[in-house]
Formats: sequence, C-alpha cells, structure tokens
Amino acid sequence: MVATEVSSSEQPTTEVDEPGWEVDPADESGAAVVATVGRQLKLHREAAGLRAAEFGSAIGYGEDLVYKVESGRRIPRPEYLDKADQVLKAGGLIAAMKKDVEEVRYPKKIRELAKLEARAVELLSYGNHNLHGLLQTEEHARALLGTQRPAYSLDELDRMLGARMARQAIFNRTPAPDLSFVLEEVTLRRPIGGRMVQRRQLEHLLEVGRLSNVDIQIMPTDCWEHPGTGGRIQILKFGDGSAAGRADAGFGGLPVSSPKQIRVLELRYGIIRAQALTPRESLALIEEVLGET
Repeated sequence: MVATEVSSSEQPTTEVDEPGWEVDPADESGAAVVATVGRQLKLHREAAGLRAAEFGSAIGYGEDLVYKVESGRRIPRPEYLDKADQVLKAGGLIAAMKKDVEEVRYPKKIRELAKLEARAVELLSYGNHNLHGLLQTEEHARALLGTQRPAYSLDELDRMLGARMARQAIFNRTPAPDLSFVLEEVTLRRPIGGRMVQRRQLEHLLEVGRLSNVDIQIMPTDCWEHPGTGGRIQILKFGDGSAAGRADAGFGGLPVSSPKQIRVLELRYGIIRAQALTPRESLALIEEVLGET
C-alpha cells in the first residue's frame, strides 16, 4: 500500500464540492473525457490498495466526492488531480490529465468558440444590445448572465462565467490578434449589476480600448441611419486565409465560412464601422459616461 499522508499545510481544510464542476449530460464528448479520467483514477486507487474513504481522507476530499469523480459524474478540480498524483505516487500520470479535463468544465458551444478565437488573427464584432463577452468584467458578466430567463442554475451560471473569462486569454496572445469592436452607446449606459459594477466595466473598456491591437468604436444612439438594426455580426479571420462568421440577420443565423458569405458580412460590418465614432472619439465618450456614473 502506498503512503497516504499529506502535510497539513497542503491538505484542503474543507471538502470542495461547489457548483461549476458538474458534468453536462448533453455534452457527450465532454462526458466521455470525464468518464475516462474517472476510470483511470479508480484503477490507480485500487492498484494502490486504497478504499475510496481512505483515498478521500488522504487528499482532503469526502468519500462521496471520490465516488462522483470516479463514476464520471463530477469534473475533478486541478488540485484534486495534483493531490491524487502525489498520494498514489503516479509520477505525473494523473496530474497530466488536468489538460484533458480543463476545457470540459465549459459548455461545448463555448469551447468551440474559444478554439476559433484562439486561432484568429483578426476579430470583427458588432453587438447591438450587450457588450461582447471578451470585453466584460467578471462581475458584469455574472450580473448579465443572471438576467437570463429561464434562469441558469448556480452550476450552469458558474460554468458559463468561467468559460467567458477563460476566453479573454486572447488579449495575452503573442503575436497579438487585431480586435475590432463596435458597441452601441446604450451598452455603456445600462447599469447592469448596479452603478459600481457599471463604473468598473467602463474603466475596463478604457483599459482594453487603449491596447495597440484593439479598436473600440461606439455607435451613437442618435445615429438615425443605422445599418446595424439586424443584430449582431461577428467575423473571425485565420492565418491560413480562411474565415468564419455569423450574423443574427443573415444566413439563418448559422455560422458561415464561404468567401462569398464572409464578404457579405464584411460589407455589413464595414458600413456599421464607418458610421460609428472613431476609436479616439469612442474612448472620449466612454470617459464622459464614466464621469456621469
């Protein structure tokens, strides 16, 4: 039997079973990954001669959570896998599975979007009623997701929020992609989450908008000839010359990738962008709204 002691300085003080780590039964590929990881954990534990209760005690988690993880009903946290690797003396084989389950926590549709954004060398986005997810602060995103009806469960909300924040790694990429956002003025003035949340969101927009690879433009509410009333438009361009896009009012709202379809979306986006305030004027407007908030 392997040693099962973990120093008190390393051991979690409480069992961790909070929302945000449940397996989405509708996500078949994700559920398969979690089930495979769970089976591997069980095999390692049994090979070490440990009962579930003993193993849970050694890594600082309850027996029930161990069974949930091993049966594929719970996504193991990174700390869980690190402790399991240490206690079971797996030589890094268990810890290496963190990469396999890292993305599974997030909804499948968001994972697919994040993969596209991670490949993009250019992003063009127009939104007509909400700030783009890449521009949202965590507290603004949580408040915004909380307005959905029917309401998300706490577990669903945490999964959506975690996925949205993870996508913002795009700002740290090297080389940096070119990012262009056109926002409606109303998205600056609507106090989602309250005035303090609004203020911090506006401050964040100013910070992001000053990055050399980011252009934020505002479409004034008093623009009477508005070409963006059909809804959202997003275009992602990739290094190999291909592209993908989507628009609420085009092609049935479905993703498109043919050059002809992308040209249509680019034309619409270009007209919207031309009628919006310049990036410099837009930052000045954001500062003005911040001063009024």
